[in-house]
Parts: sequence; structure tokens; C-alpha cells
Amino acid sequence: MPILDRVAKRVSLKEQVVDFEPQAVITKDNVTMQIDTVVFYQITDPKKYAYGVESPIAAIENLTATTLRNIIGDLELDETLTSRETINSKMRTILDIATDEWGGIKVNRVELKNIMPPKAIQDAMEKQMKAERERREAILRAEGEKKSTILVAEGEKESVILEAEASKQAAILKAEAEKQKRIKEAEGQAEAIRSVQKATAEGIEYIKNAGADDVVLTLKSLEAFAKAADGKATKIIIPSEIQGIAGLTKTIAEVARTETSVAKEKEVK
Repeated sequence: MPILDRVAKRVSLKEQVVDFEPQAVITKDNVTMQIDTVVFYQITDPKKYAYGVESPIAAIENLTATTLRNIIGDLELDETLTSRETINSKMRTILDIATDEWGGIKVNRVELKNIMPPKAIQDAMEKQMKAERERREAILRAEGEKKSTILVAEGEKESVILEAEASKQAAILKAEAEKQKRIKEAEGQAEAIRSVQKATAEGIEYIKNAGADDVVLTLKSLEAFAKAADGKATKIIIPSEIQGIAGLTKTIAEVARTETSVAKEKEVK
């Protein structure tokens, strides 16, 4: 009613964000650290939010701190630093169930904004991280040198293989060239022999065409065989016709020598 009634509280149904102050927590291995959290929430029931609990944001803050201490107390330092997602998920589930009952609030997300170990631990962690970086750098450098050595060795191996292949190809080409040279020389010698034989045959044919008798042809044949006998052949086969002519020639020569001797004897007497 006007004048008698008034608006008790104005409530926004949009998603809201509240950033809580860092909370001191102790890990399972007795390391004290400071952790601050950020909670993303949304009011789903304005009546519960307005009348369900006094100071709902303060209640969420205290519930967040208590839940955070319980979760971190079951984890060691290393697990705390590497398990942000797990911690966020557990806190969101616990807070959402609690706030829905008494505050009409739905917790959408919880994020660990910052984890701050003691100074001594931070220094030790920084030294450890530095040593780890140096170790990785040394490993990478060693790997690089190893790969470089391998590449150099591979290059030298390929170079030796290529040189051997080039020498092999050069030897093959040289042998092929020598082979072709000998073939050409043999062909040249054969061609020269054919030319001589052709010239001899043409000479005999010319003499024959000029009307020379068989005796002349036979003598020419004997000359040809005489030239053949001057070579390196150890055995020469002479046709029977030429052998007969040769014998006849020898007989004539002997008769001529006999007649000459008789004539000389008569002159002496």
C-alpha cells in the first residue's frame, strides 16, 4: 500500500562477480600460502536472496574461505600449484549446493585468481624452474649438435658415394671409349685389307680383259701368293693349278740352265 509499503531491496538477476581478499591456507605438507578467489554468481530466487540469509555476499565469502581451506588441506604444495582446474570444480560444486538452499543464488564459476607461496618457496621454485630451463636448453643444444654431427656425417657419406660413383662412371666410359677405339681400328684394318684385295682383283680383271693368257694370270696369282707368304702366316695353301704351273716353270728353268752349261762346255773344247 502507498506510504505504508516500501521496496525492501532491489535485486539484479544478471550474472555478477565478487573478488574476495586472499585467504591464508595450509597445504598437506604444512606450507602456508595466500590464495584469492573470484566467484561468478547469479540470483535465481530474489525472495530467498532477500530474506533467506543475512548478508549473503559475506556468507558466500566465508563459505568460500572454509571450502578452500578444506580442499587445499588435502593437497601438497606441488598438487596445489598444478591442480587449479580440480580445485575450481570442487569449490563451484560445494558453493552452488550451499547457496541454492539458503540464498537463491547459483554459483556459475569459481576461479583461483592467484596462489602466493612464501618468499623462500618462491625463490626455491624460481631456482628450480631456472635449473629446469637450463637443463632443457642443454638437452636442446646437445640434440642440435647431435643432429648437426649426423648431418655432416651424412653429407660426407653422400660425398664419398658420389665420388665413387663418378669414378665408376669414368672407368666405364674410359673402357667403353677404349673398346670403341679398338673396334674402329679393327674396322679400319679390315677396310684396308678389303681395299687391297679389291684393288688386286680389279688388276687381275683388268689384265684378263686386256687379253692376257692363263700363264700371265697364273704368274700374277703367284705374285699375290708371294706377297701373302711375306706375312706372318706359317702355312699357305696353293691351288693345284698354280702348283702345276710353278713346277713347269721350275722345269723350264732347269732345262735352260742345262743347255747353257752344255753350250759353255762346247765353247771350252
